[in-house]
Amino acid sequence: MNPDIKICGLKTPEAVDRALERGATHIGFIFFEKSPRYIEPDLAGQLAQRARGKAKIVAVTVNPTNDDLDEIMSLVKPDMLQLHGNESPERVLTIKAVYNVAVMKAMSVRTADDLKRVESYIGIADRFLFDAKPPAGSELPGGNGVPFDWSLMTWLDDRVDYMLSGGVNKDNVAQAMASTKATGIDLSSALESAPGVKDLNKIDQFFDAFAEACVPQPATGSRE
Repeated sequence: MNPDIKICGLKTPEAVDRALERGATHIGFIFFEKSPRYIEPDLAGQLAQRARGKAKIVAVTVNPTNDDLDEIMSLVKPDMLQLHGNESPERVLTIKAVYNVAVMKAMSVRTADDLKRVESYIGIADRFLFDAKPPAGSELPGGNGVPFDWSLMTWLDDRVDYMLSGGVNKDNVAQAMASTKATGIDLSSALESAPGVKDLNKIDQFFDAFAEACVPQPATGSRE
């Protein structure tokens, strides 16, 4: 099966519509005020209505308070919460119990040691998202467009259902799919003309490259 495609950091009707038209399976709204992709929950709720029933709606948060989550759940009604901070397994369990919503736990990766944290969330998080650790000086836990060593993903076993983020773009999506077992690909900054500004042409270019990457390749050494 081809991986899911999550387009994150959407802020306009045009970008939401284009992502849906091209086959995005998940759309993400970011509720982290330091991000150039931040969106007010009421506006996100309006945009979410354009996608409801067509793609899964993901609310991206960083160490959210209960008040934050109350507002997001009320106005946006997401299908999934993405927790991109340092939320503990206990916090994830509490959020799932209180809000009755699926949770994707994001983790920042630079070395194999960073993946050891996964173990304590298996059976708790419904899905994982692996992103590169932010570069020095960045205040953003994700959306930096920085890749990491995807070969580290071989450390993970089949219990870990994950999306791959961090530096994936039209030029390397085929490599990302071939070198990992990711069941989803997450993109944000790679589809922008400026921080927080989605470029419809770049969305098209990515999905064209993704479609090409999904075409089965003939087996090597086959005979006519």
